[in-house]
Amino acid sequence: MRYAYALSTALLLSGAAAVMTIHEPAGAQTAQNEPGAIQAAAPKAGAPMSFADMVAKLQPAVVNISTTQRVTVNANPLAGTPFEMFGGGQQGGQPVTREAQSLGSGFIISADGYVVTNNHVISADQKGAAVESITVTLPDKREFKAKLIGRDPSSDLAVLKIDGTNLPFVRFGDSKQSRVGDWVVAIGNPFGLGGSVTAGIISATHRVTGQGGAYDRFIQTDASINRGNSGGPMFDLQGNVIGINSQILSPTGGNVGIGFAIPAEEAKPVIDTLMKGGAIKRGYLGIGLGGPVDADIGEALGLPKNQGEIIARVEPDGPAAKAGLRPGDVVTQVNGKQVNPDQTLSYLIANVAPGSPAKLDVIRDGKRMALTATVANRPSDDQLALSLNGGSEGLPDEDDTPGAAVPAASIGLNVVPLTPQIARSIGVNSTIRGVVVVSADPRTDAGQKLKRGDVIQSVNNLPVATAADLARAVGAATTAGRTRVALLVTREKLTTFVSVRTKD
Repeated sequence: MRYAYALSTALLLSGAAAVMTIHEPAGAQTAQNEPGAIQAAAPKAGAPMSFADMVAKLQPAVVNISTTQRVTVNANPLAGTPFEMFGGGQQGGQPVTREAQSLGSGFIISADGYVVTNNHVISADQKGAAVESITVTLPDKREFKAKLIGRDPSSDLAVLKIDGTNLPFVRFGDSKQSRVGDWVVAIGNPFGLGGSVTAGIISATHRVTGQGGAYDRFIQTDASINRGNSGGPMFDLQGNVIGINSQILSPTGGNVGIGFAIPAEEAKPVIDTLMKGGAIKRGYLGIGLGGPVDADIGEALGLPKNQGEIIARVEPDGPAAKAGLRPGDVVTQVNGKQVNPDQTLSYLIANVAPGSPAKLDVIRDGKRMALTATVANRPSDDQLALSLNGGSEGLPDEDDTPGAAVPAASIGLNVVPLTPQIARSIGVNSTIRGVVVVSADPRTDAGQKLKRGDVIQSVNNLPVATAADLARAVGAATTAGRTRVALLVTREKLTTFVSVRTKD
């Protein structure tokens, strides 16, 4: 889910804590936010009259980051149309290379030129593009060509190095001490305007946005964070970097008072590892999540809401499969820590060290049990990506399935068994078993939530292979007094649980 608009199309994640080592040459100046230097300049407690003195101390360490990119585009204006064969376009219709640029922010963390920013700031921002160079510009207009030291797409963090000495720099603070209502100051380069400063308060700490993963915990603020602020620092009133501005929630793409920063406690260990040339390791179970147990799913399965998450898929031979975890299981705790909307299963697992055991408290068919999995190292996003093609050409026409409809008194779906041919045509994995929706009555709850091409694998954890199986499972839930059923649904690459009413 991408309801939060990343400032350059990326979203981010998190890690564990460690102390960063700053390499300073002998005789180097102190940090811009050194305690003795910043306290006198910081606004007094309460509502500050001005941030000017504090900003004057901090702003020299905040930089503009720009990239030069080469973009390969098709020069034929008729490309992709039925008339493509009649128009050669420029250069005989061959692809041409053009130059593009991107802008973002960053900040210097050592006097010898280590710079922190977001990964998406220094990444190609469109298909066919390649980054050729990265330029760091200081507030005094000095420009440096930057070397990429390390990047981590999952946390959306990157470390650059510029060749300089006695550069202004700032240090990280302790974001764990931040509280809702605290004043914060964001400095960056929105819209390429140069150094810009905004102030606001912390709206939430440990905000979960629903992206999942090890880094779905942010500081939320109403300080304006606009396009180009990505990678810039968020300061507390002591001048400490407590966050890295990264994304916003907005229906328009502009600031609406809901911005997010990666907490320093999550960012520092990643940055420290990247500076040393290390690889970021995260825990991995080999599961697909079906979502949290919300009120509807809880009603369908007879479970309390907001306690646990449902397993939708278990990868063969993965850590979860070896531990005995099954689709339909509800995991409520990991190593004694509750799984809930503020502490997701993906967050807890990702922060278990690879090779370590994870004790899982599980509810299966209403019964509680304990399983132990040895967590593996999470593969890269590219390795995890599925190369599936969408489409519904292999599905029979809606009128060509006599006798396949689930009774209207049930949930209003017209389904057929999923065959390998249909699976290929709609872009789902050939190992999936179930029934595929041919049509849905829009007057029903299921008809509003499901669509043609969706695959139903189970009803309340009972596997279904035919329309009759689906009708029997729904009927059994109704006889048991349930007004909802939980359907395990696969739509192309996504598998999740969907709660639907049994009667409308």
